Order: sequence, then C-alpha cells, then structure tokens
Amino acid sequence: MDGPGFMASLVAGGVAGVSVDLILFPLDTIKTRLQSPQGFNKAGGFHGIYAGVPSAAVGSFPNAAAFFITYEYVKWFLHTDSSSYLTPMKHMLAASAGEVVACLIRVPSEVVKQRAQVSASTRTFQIFSNILYEEGIQGLYRGYKSTVLREIPFSLVQFPLWESLKALWSWRQDHVVDSWQSAVCGAFAGGFAAAVTTPLDVAKTRIMLAKAGSSTANGNVLSALHGVWRSQGLAGLFAGVFPRMAAISLGGFIFLGAYDHTHSLLLEVGRKSP
Repeated sequence: MDGPGFMASLVAGGVAGVSVDLILFPLDTIKTRLQSPQGFNKAGGFHGIYAGVPSAAVGSFPNAAAFFITYEYVKWFLHTDSSSYLTPMKHMLAASAGEVVACLIRVPSEVVKQRAQVSASTRTFQIFSNILYEEGIQGLYRGYKSTVLREIPFSLVQFPLWESLKALWSWRQDHVVDSWQSAVCGAFAGGFAAAVTTPLDVAKTRIMLAKAGSSTANGNVLSALHGVWRSQGLAGLFAGVFPRMAAISLGGFIFLGAYDHTHSLLLEVGRKSP
C-alpha cells in the first residue's frame, strides 16, 4: 500500500472512530448497564449516561486508525480478482487481523470506560489509577481474549457482508457506490452482526466488570456464558441486544460511511497535490 493510501486509511479510520464513539456513547452506556451483573438501575439507570466518555474519546482515534490500516494492508497484501470466490475469505482475514491489532488499544480504553459507565459518580482518571494500583497493567487488559473472541466473529460477519452489499449495489447501478450508499450497507451489516454476537458481548462485559480475583475475572468466556445461562437463561445471554443493534446499526452507518467518504476525499486531495 502506497504512502497516500496508508495515510488516508489512518486518518479516515481515526475520524470515523471518533465520530461514531462520541455520537453513540449514550446508547453504549445503556447497553453496558443492561448487561451489568448488578442490574440496570443499580448500575446507574439513565443517570450520567456520558460517564466514561473521556476514555472513549482518547482511545477511539488510534483504535479505529489501527484497525483500518491493518484491514486495508491485509486486503492489499492478499490481493485477488474482484470476481474471485476467495474475496469474502480475504475480507474475513483482513478484518480478523485488524481486530487483533486494534484490540491492543481498544481493551484498556474499554475496561476504564465500562467501569465508569456503571460507577457514574467516580471520575474516569480515578478509575484508571485504581486499576493500575490494584491490578497493574494486566488489569487494563482484562477481557482482551473475550473482546477478541467477540470482535473477530463480529467482523467475520460485518465486513464481508458490507463489502458484498457494496459490490452488489455497484453492480446493480453500474458504478461505484456513493458514501451514503456505503453507509446504508454498513448499517445493515452492523445490525445483523450485532444481533448474532450479543452473547459474546455479554460475556465480555461480565468479565470486565467482575471483581478482581473472582472466577469470572479470570477471563474464561465459556465459564462466563455458562454463568449467565444458569442465572438468567436465554434472556441474559441476549441482554441489551436491542440497544446494541440500534447503536451498531447507526454506528455502522456513521463509521463505515464516514470512513469511505473521508478516505475517498483524502485520496482525491492526494492525487491533486503536486
């Protein structure tokens, strides 16, 4: 991938990440509190729904930038003919690689953010300091495995579906999709992926919110899922599914639409520059 393409992916990914995280933060807070083991009302209800936003704001640009740089590079590295039956596999591998890299930045931000969301009266920096003091660096990466195990299946569904919908729409209208059309494809792909991966999101939330030293805090996803199943059944495994679908559908519209628009704009500027 050439220099202009690299920079366009970095900046466009960062802009898209900041846009979607800040706009949809209240929905994310409601979803986290619905999934909290202490229950929605005790976790804060509708009070202080912007608790933890500093953590999201700091982490969103580098997180999204890291994902899209990796995603676009792996697609370039695994270049195949657009009509090849291997194209969906290329998108799956690119998205999976992107998630593994991005989660190195996303997880510490997510841990601090989610604890702030269920402790609205505590400052974000104080929560960050407490984690470092009580658990060390590993405390910031609690739930890394569960987050990757949630994000990879999500991306395996979302990104090939997004790319396929764009390709189908382009074929039907006989020209490349516009940014708003890419955004519509992103909304549909994101909502569908969000629904089918909600149990993994519930497990990730329980692990991140568990008390240090507890069995859940060890990060065993299957154990967390089993615990939710025993105590709350199927409803517990799909807790927060509707705000999650709403947030990610709208997020897919903003995130992927903003990425495509910014990426195209930056490449156009790069071509015009001497």
